[in-house]
Amino acid sequence: MIGNFDGVHRGHQAVLGRALREAAAHGLVPTVLTFDPHPALVLGRDAPPFLTSHEDKVRLLRELDPALEVVTWTFSRELAASSPEEFARTVLVDALSARIVVVGQNFRFGHGRSGDLERLHELGRDLGFVARSEPLQGDAAGPYSSTRVREALEQGDVRGAAALLGRDHFLSGVVMRGDGRGRKLGFPTANLGGVSVAVPADGVYAGLADFGEGARLAVMNIGGRPTFTNVRALEVHVVGAAPDLYDKRLTVHFRERLRATRRFDSVEDLVRQIGADVEHAQKLSIAVPFPAERP
Repeated sequence: MIGNFDGVHRGHQAVLGRALREAAAHGLVPTVLTFDPHPALVLGRDAPPFLTSHEDKVRLLRELDPALEVVTWTFSRELAASSPEEFARTVLVDALSARIVVVGQNFRFGHGRSGDLERLHELGRDLGFVARSEPLQGDAAGPYSSTRVREALEQGDVRGAAALLGRDHFLSGVVMRGDGRGRKLGFPTANLGGVSVAVPADGVYAGLADFGEGARLAVMNIGGRPTFTNVRALEVHVVGAAPDLYDKRLTVHFRERLRATRRFDSVEDLVRQIGADVEHAQKLSIAVPFPAERP
């Protein structure tokens, strides 16, 4: 299996499922080849926000099956300049000793994406491997894709994103010291910094926060705090008592958008609304992260 697998969404999972079945049927080790850094970054192109960090992507891939071996190939300009034949010979045959290569039907490879599925079949016949393709999977709106997931997140539709991903969208960051205003209001928040993946649209969300002691119910605010300031932030209120999280890594899973951010006429109105947000989140009965579906 070859690809960037950003998000490891349900379309990716279908291809990976096909590869796992092929490997089991032929007594082979299922192996997925992915790249780091992302090709767009190496080639100086504008890259959309990634859905997962490379580390999280590798973890999600490995969670699909304990037998799955994940190989990360360093993407370089030299690799980008290689012809389809050079790529197949150097990477698939010489490095991976591939016997069966499984890809999605829209797979392209080699310099300028000049290699297509037909070319992969031809090279397989010449170089001693068999190419297999998995039809694109999707729903009534079209094929599953990383682009569709990003579009859902841009609209704040985290439930729709989860349907495409087969899991909650999540992101991680380091808890930074803020102005302590949330604690003064009775709802302490952890302010996340260093977030490197796609952030949902501004709004208030319910979900889960994981700081290494199990997932806990949380309410997240993304965007400005218009009652006080328009500085954009990602604030996480862990429902119930939480330990000091400063400088710790926190992962949040988005389950439901509760409302848009808005300005309140008084601090008292804001406090009442936050209390209502927490009550709403509690009624959703969010207990565990929505897991990735297995192929």
